[in-house]
Order: sequence, then structure tokens, then C-alpha cells
Amino acid sequence: MTDASTSQRHAARLAGALVTGLRRTATTTLLFALIPTVATLALAAGVLCAPVSLVTRGPWKPVRITSFALFYLLVDLAGLMAAAILWVRQLPDKQNREERRAADAFAVLERLLRLLRRAGERVFRLRVEVMPSPPGETGHAVVPVLVFARHAGVGDSFLLLQILLSQAGLRPHTVLKRTLRADPALDVLIGRVPHCFLPPLDGRAEDAIGELAAKLGPGDALVIFPEGGNFTPRRRRRAIASLRRRGLPRRASRAAQMHHVLPPLDAGALAAIAAAPAADVAFVAHTGLDVVHSARTVWSQLPLRDGVRARWWRIPASRVPLGDDARSEWLLTQWARVDHWITDHATPDAAHA
Repeated sequence: MTDASTSQRHAARLAGALVTGLRRTATTTLLFALIPTVATLALAAGVLCAPVSLVTRGPWKPVRITSFALFYLLVDLAGLMAAAILWVRQLPDKQNREERRAADAFAVLERLLRLLRRAGERVFRLRVEVMPSPPGETGHAVVPVLVFARHAGVGDSFLLLQILLSQAGLRPHTVLKRTLRADPALDVLIGRVPHCFLPPLDGRAEDAIGELAAKLGPGDALVIFPEGGNFTPRRRRRAIASLRRRGLPRRASRAAQMHHVLPPLDAGALAAIAAAPAADVAFVAHTGLDVVHSARTVWSQLPLRDGVRARWWRIPASRVPLGDDARSEWLLTQWARVDHWITDHATPDAAHA
């Protein structure tokens, strides 16, 4: 490597560190400003709603929403404090620092997500049923797994990570949207574990996903949402129209037959399978949160009337087809299976969305 290329890499790292520092300073400052603001809103909501809700036995929606928002911000602050304490503790340790950083970050993430789930259960009547037991409880945790999950509803990605960490005992290596770096605690903690933010700053998304998948080891799980975004009926119609414009009528026709999912964008999934050929593949279908996908539905659907149901199935690596064409067709078939399960188990509100 030449001196010029070494200098360029060094300059790029410095620039990246500067951008990260500025972003985290800005988001942390915003967090400190939001906490008293949201606390005031929660108090005002309680005072204003009490006369009506006590008489009508209403659901106290403004109080529930603002109280949960305040709790989320406080959990975020707790995560930042925990990350700072762990960083100070790890300073003297020069050996195995990266492994310890990741293990500690996973432990903190598990606790924070568990707190948020418990708050969701109390505030929004969240109830979760997973069928069958999560992957790690089946005795196959020694084999890495690629988790391809449906993406629908507010908080479904956080709930999936919590189940993988707490119930399955797996370490999720997650593919996330770059906008989530606006959450300061998530930004710091995810930065300490294997991850991939999309879109990448350089290169192709599938290359970044493949690089992440190649590092999977025993007890690791790569989490991907192949739809590329949260499901809504409008996005489904646009995705089908896009397939037709791109000259893919057969794929568009199959996508039109699936009513509860977006057609999978299989480039990232195929890259992950190719990079981790020894990994099993798990597909995750769920329903119950899909009725909450916008500010309007947050107001109309919370607290939840029905529980969240999730169904997963695990396919051994030996049964995954060979070749991208066969794998693409197989992925689409599995996604149709996700859609069929949702059709059979969707809540009335989700079925008519």
C-alpha cells in the first residue's frame, strides 16, 4: 500500500469520526431537550384528559402515547449512560476489547429492549405469541441463522431484536436504515456490534450485507427485512407497478397475488445466503402490529385490541437451493407462504387495510 493511499484512508477515518461525533452531539443535545418537553406534554395530557376519561372510562390515549414517548426517551438516556460507563471500564483492557465491547453492547441492548417491551405491554396492551419456540430454544443455536422477516407496523424491528436476544439467545447482526442513527443510544450501541446501515456511504447495499453475513459465527443471526420498507397498501401497489415498468410481468403477477407483504427485494438476501452458505434460513411472519403504520393509525389503533402473533420456520442450509435464479424463486415462494399465513391469522383491521 502506497503512502498516498494510506494517507487517504487515514483522512477518511478522521472525517468519518468527525461526522459521527457531530451527529451524536446533536442527537444527544436534542434528547436532553425533548425529555422535559415531553414530560410537560404528558402532565398536561393527564390533567386535560382526566375529567373526560374518568367519566367515560375512555382509553386515555393522549396520556398513554405521551407517557410511552417519555419512557422511551428516558430509556434512551439510560442506554447512553450505560454505554459511557462501559467505555470507561474497558479503557484499561487492551486485550479482546472488540469482543468485550460487542458482548457488553448486546447485554445493554437486551435490557433496554426488554424494558420497552414491558412498557408496551402495560401501556398499549401489547401481547405477543411466538409459534413455535424461537430458533435458539430448539438446540440449533450453534449454527448461524439468516433471519428474513416481514416488516410491518411501528416497532416490529425492535420487538424482533428483543425476542432474538432475550428468548432465542442469539446475537443479532442487523441491517438497519441509516435514519435510525438519529436515535443516540441506538447509534452508539449498534456501532459496537456487527451491523450494516443502509444505504451504505459507498458501494452497493448487497455488498455491505454480504460482508456482514460472512462474519457470522455460532450463535449469530443476521436480520434482514427483504421488503426494504414498512408494509403499507400504497407501497404494495407502487412496488407491483415498479415491477411491471421494469419488464418483470411474471414477478409482478405473483406479487399481486400477495396482499399483506411487499415483493421481496432479493439482492441483499441472495448476497447474505452466498456469503454464509453454512447458515440456516429462518422466515418470520407476524400480524397485529401492521394496523399501526402511521400517525393516524397510532391514534386510532392504540391501545391494541388484538395480540401480536408471530410464526417462524427454519430451513437448514442443506435445503437452500443453489444458484441465484433458483434462490430468487425460492425466496419468492417462501414470501408467498408468509402472505398466506398472515391471511389466515390477520386481525380484522389488518385484513381490511
